[in-house]
Amino acid sequence: MEAQQIRDRITAIASQRETLVRLLEQPDLGTLRIDVDQALEELDDLIDEFHRTFPDAKATG
Repeated sequence: MEAQQIRDRITAIASQRETLVRLLEQPDLGTLRIDVDQALEELDDLIDEFHRTFPDAKATG
């Protein structure tokens, strides 16, 4: 996979982070809250790793 493809995919994934944050704010989430919280943590880890690998690249999150 080319570096630009990785950048594009990570940027697309990172742009969806706000959707998980909004979902986490739902009061009737129940036990799904644990999974959403875990997904946010993993997404943040992915974005951090992306920035360490491509320090000049931009990704939301």
